[in-house]
Amino acid sequence: MFDVVILTDERFIDPKSQSAYVNNVLKEDQLVMDALERNGLQTKKVAWSDSSFNWSQTKIALFRTTWDYAEKFTEFSDWLMEVSMMTKLVNDYETIIWNLDKHYLEDLERAGVNVVETYFIEPGDRRLLQEIHSELGWEHTVLKPAISAAAKDTYKLRSKEIADLEPRYRELIKDETLMIQPFQEDVVKRGEISLMLIGGMYTHAVLKVAKPGDFRVQDDFGGTVEDYTPTQAEIDLAVAAVAACEIKPLYARVDIVNDNNGKPAVSELELVEPEMWFRNNEQSAEMLAAEIKKLF
Repeated sequence: MFDVVILTDERFIDPKSQSAYVNNVLKEDQLVMDALERNGLQTKKVAWSDSSFNWSQTKIALFRTTWDYAEKFTEFSDWLMEVSMMTKLVNDYETIIWNLDKHYLEDLERAGVNVVETYFIEPGDRRLLQEIHSELGWEHTVLKPAISAAAKDTYKLRSKEIADLEPRYRELIKDETLMIQPFQEDVVKRGEISLMLIGGMYTHAVLKVAKPGDFRVQDDFGGTVEDYTPTQAEIDLAVAAVAACEIKPLYARVDIVNDNNGKPAVSELELVEPEMWFRNNEQSAEMLAAEIKKLF
């Protein structure tokens, strides 16, 4: 019987090839595992898709690096429901289901949290993308699925470029909700801030910067990361976003940009398997372990 299983994806179980990216993933997971074990908790690292593991053999399943779930979303959803009846999930099942779909931005906005302006296009919408673009009056936008990870099927658009994307758009809108947002110029001018919170408390932050000529800040696309000292307004916004959750998450990452009006705005609230940059603040792994210890 394990106290905590650290959830990952199968690529990060005994990887055959090493890279800076993989090494960072392994280090992050190890920092969490070591912190849990220092708190007297027996741990194991398991891929969520490992069909041989009996999930009733762990008291807690802790989401960390399950970064292939978007590519296997149906399988992941079925697994998630099944496992939620066998062990305690952290973050909890209801929070994960809510956070997987970026309609949560509407909930945050209703709670008074400033979020990046967003328009959702539901499956089966028969309008051309050009029509929607014209109706919204946004010249420079970003289009992406409401359920996605790592910038999958994310497109930066200007009105004159939309015609080329119409065929791909028609394929996507058949079966999934898409979201369109005004492009936030701060993303290329400064970058995107990620603030980490544990137990509702701010711990540390990083600034993610896209490579020249790109807007995607993820390191998958050549983005870089540096330590960042947030303003009090940015911290307050991140804390407010987490506080607005119906069930308070044990851990969270709040991504913030300055919107096109110059105000800090939440671009994403990551509660499932966010990269938390424990390697930039190893004490935060200890804080996570201490919060998990309280669950026993």
